[in-house]
Amino acid sequence: MTERLQKILSGAGICSRRRAEEYIEQGRVCVNGATARLGDVADPERDTVTLDGAVVPLRAEPVYLMLNKPRGYVTTLSDEKGRPTVAELTADCGVRVYPVGRLDLNSEGLLLLTNDGAAAKILTHPSHEIEKRYLVWVNGDVEAALPLLRCPMTLDGTALQPAKVRLHEQRNDGARLLTMTIREGKNRQIRRMCEAAGLHVVRLRRIGEGPLRLGDLPSGTWRYLTEPERGWIRSLTENSRLDKTEISCEL
Repeated sequence: MTERLQKILSGAGICSRRRAEEYIEQGRVCVNGATARLGDVADPERDTVTLDGAVVPLRAEPVYLMLNKPRGYVTTLSDEKGRPTVAELTADCGVRVYPVGRLDLNSEGLLLLTNDGAAAKILTHPSHEIEKRYLVWVNGDVEAALPLLRCPMTLDGTALQPAKVRLHEQRNDGARLLTMTIREGKNRQIRRMCEAAGLHVVRLRRIGEGPLRLGDLPSGTWRYLTEPERGWIRSLTENSRLDKTEISCEL
């Protein structure tokens, strides 16, 4: 089955489709020894596609990483403002991987990265209601805020499921520690929920997603998911309620 060359390079985990188009325009991609042009197609199972003379594999093996994202890093592969990115922290894994969901600049903790587009789509789709757990340090009237945080709230016109909220100890600087568990994962959801309840978030750290646990993974480092953790992702893919056309995305 023929595919556009940029899709073949992207599917092999070598680069994004946009970068693949640049490689083609630069004359660095060949099909069966002939220099390719933008718009050309190939059959990965019958044709030999090369980049700078190296054969492009049919499809990259699925790779799943857990990163302990530090504060000050953006959850993207490149940043127009020149800020450090999570891609820099996972560059030594040897494969181009993409973030699954987001943690904002000032948030930290568990972040999944993968080259498996279908799995990423499923992990972030709201229909699966995967629980995400956070440690949240806040300032403000916590006792008054707790009932609000535990009740259904609305963000962007969408009703949220009640969050699970637990109050922990008080720090010396006066900040209070909460454990919050949510299912939706909307943009800056925890910070916005706390703001709506009259609290200011001092620090935000994601520590769990589904059965995955951050544990003692040092900040700024990554690890491969274990086989049981990969098995959980496979089970989600196999049992997904999404139509197959919805999850056949390319990262």
